Amino acid sequence: MRQAFTSFDDTLERVVRLLKSHKSGYISGEEISRSLGFSRAAVWKNIKKLKSLGYKISSRQNLGYKMIAKTGLMLPWEVSDGLQTETIGRKIYYFDTIDSTQNFALKLASRPYENGSIVIASRQTHGRGRQDRRWISPRGGIWLSILLKPNFEVSQTSLFPMLTALALAIAIEKKLKLKPELRWPNDVTLNNKKIAGILVDASIESNKIDYLVIGIGINFRIKPSTISKGIKGSKNYGVTTLVGEKSNEDSTVFLQSFLEELERLYNNVIANNLHGIKKEWEKRSSTIGKNVKISTTTGMMTGKAVGIDDDGALLVSSKGKIQRLLVGDVYLQS
Repeated sequence: MRQAFTSFDDTLERVVRLLKSHKSGYISGEEISRSLGFSRAAVWKNIKKLKSLGYKISSRQNLGYKMIAKTGLMLPWEVSDGLQTETIGRKIYYFDTIDSTQNFALKLASRPYENGSIVIASRQTHGRGRQDRRWISPRGGIWLSILLKPNFEVSQTSLFPMLTALALAIAIEKKLKLKPELRWPNDVTLNNKKIAGILVDASIESNKIDYLVIGIGINFRIKPSTISKGIKGSKNYGVTTLVGEKSNEDSTVFLQSFLEELERLYNNVIANNLHGIKKEWEKRSSTIGKNVKISTTTGMMTGKAVGIDDDGALLVSSKGKIQRLLVGDVYLQS
């Protein structure tokens, strides 16, 4: 049975916040009961549940409870605690295991008040990449989907993989002090190995975007071999992890940074400030300026990647002409 929590099921959150507010000492079960309006039995039940979720809570007779360390899980109330966004993260759904965060987010799209909702999972059993490719999603990664309902033209849909990849790269630079590169259309790499991929599903009505679901898979703290075993035969590049298994980097803090950067860039699009986004993406690109071979729906083409346009399309110089590509798999040529 999958374990699920939401940001609007606040019983556990209220207990967590109360314990966190008493960092300097213990708080009695009686005081928790009185402050939150729970029975003593309900207090004990919630403390037990929090311990099962990875919180380290000391219990002492005649003293009560004290939080020693928070969980490493990206639970809704942990992600929302201190998150500096207005739209992204209005609602947060967390699953210990799910088939696909993308599938769940797509089901939410018909609800009128889900703009900015996030679906997070510790593990996916049927994660999905671009063109319905399998996306291997073991524990230790950050697997999420973001539902947005922007009032944009259809042509701007192709901006979102670029926008999301750039936000992720900036968060990696700020929080982890690493230098990732961006490979068109949707990959984030480190030392030429994949650390993240992005998928965008869109619904279009009357030449307007009805909703977008952005799926993001981040190899945050994983064993690369776990993923590489499942993608044998890839002729592009391997996979790596952002941090090692023994690293004390906090995945929740990193996720918050990414979401804040994404909303900042998203607001730039709303304000039609696209030039800065394009410039920042190109600066980090491992594709621009390189000779490339591209697999498209109409066949293979070769040329030199010379830039991207304001819609995120790749501009390729081939046979004396500049061609504009919205989809395709890019392979660098020596």
